[in-house]
Amino acid sequence: MLLFFGSTILSIIILRWCPVYVTPLMIIRCAQQMGRGEKIRLRHRWVPLDSMSMYMPVAVMASEDQRFLSHHGFDFVEIGNAIRERQTGKRKRGGSTISQQTAKNVFLWPRQSWLRKGLEAYFTALIEVVWGKRRIMEVYLNSIEMGDGIYGTEAVAQVNFHRPASELTRANCALIAATLPAPLRYDSEHPSPYMLRRQTAIMTQMKHIDLFPGNKQ
Repeated sequence: MLLFFGSTILSIIILRWCPVYVTPLMIIRCAQQMGRGEKIRLRHRWVPLDSMSMYMPVAVMASEDQRFLSHHGFDFVEIGNAIRERQTGKRKRGGSTISQQTAKNVFLWPRQSWLRKGLEAYFTALIEVVWGKRRIMEVYLNSIEMGDGIYGTEAVAQVNFHRPASELTRANCALIAATLPAPLRYDSEHPSPYMLRRQTAIMTQMKHIDLFPGNKQ
C-alpha cells in the first residue's frame, strides 16, 4: 500500500511539469490495431496550452463540463442528472468531468468497472490538488482521443484542419469538441449533419463560458 500511494503521488508530482507523451489508451489502441493486422496509427504531439487556440478550452468546457472551473473534480449536479436519467429509462449519459476524464486517460484503462471508478476518483482528487485547473486542462487537451489514431489538439489540428493548434478558429474548436463523446464514430474532418448541429449548439454555449484563466491569447 505504501508503494502504491508513494508511486502514484510521485508520478502525479512529476507530471505536474513534464509532458505526457503516452497514455494507456494509446497503447491499447495500438495493440488493437496490431491484433487486426493493421498499420499502427498514432498521431500525437504535446504543445503547451498557450500554443493552442484560446477557443479550445472554452469549447470543451461548453461541450463536456460547463462547471469545470467551479467544481473540485466531481460535478454532483451532473452525476445526479445521470442517475435520474438511468432510473427513468431515458437516454443514458455519463457524469464524468474533464478532471475525471483526464485522470482516466493518463493513469487508467477505458473499460468500465468498480475498481477503475474507485481509482479514477482517487486520481481525480489528487490532480485537482496537485495540478490545478490550468494543468488539468493542458493535459486533457494533449491526451484526449480526437479521432482514429489521433490524440490531442495539435494532432487533430494538423491532420483534420491542416494548421497548427494555435490557428484553430472558434468553429474548428467547437467541431472538435462535438466529436469527444465518441471520437471513433464522429469525424471532425468530414462532419455529418448531426455533427454540424452539435457544433452550432456548442458555439452558442461558448458565449456563456469565461475564457480559461491564464490563457494569454
